[in-house]
Amino acid sequence: MTEYDPRYLADLVRRPIVTEKATLLLEQNKYVFEVIPKATKPQIKAAIESLFEVKVTSVNTLNPPRKKRRVGKFVGYKAQYKKAIVTLAEGDSITLFPEV
Repeated sequence: MTEYDPRYLADLVRRPIVTEKATLLLEQNKYVFEVIPKATKPQIKAAIESLFEVKVTSVNTLNPPRKKRRVGKFVGYKAQYKKAIVTLAEGDSITLFPEV
C-alpha cells in the first residue's frame, strides 16, 4: 500500500467540521476537515483533490488540545484529532450542504 493509494487517501479525511468559525471561512474559499492525527499536509492535499476533484492551493493543520472528561469518579480524555484548513483554488468549491 503506497501513501497516495486512493483507497488509503479516502480514510485520511474523517468528516467536515461545521462550526460558526468554519462557516465564516467558507467565504474565503477555505474548508475545515477532521483528519487522522498521523496525516501529513501532502497526504491531506492529495486526499481532498482526489475525493472532491478540486485544486488545493494550501493546507494548514492544527492539533487541538485534548479535553478532560469525567464520568463519576473516573477521569479520561476525549479522543485526539487533527484539524485541516484547506484553501481551494479560485473558482473551485466543495458542496458541504447538498440541496434537499
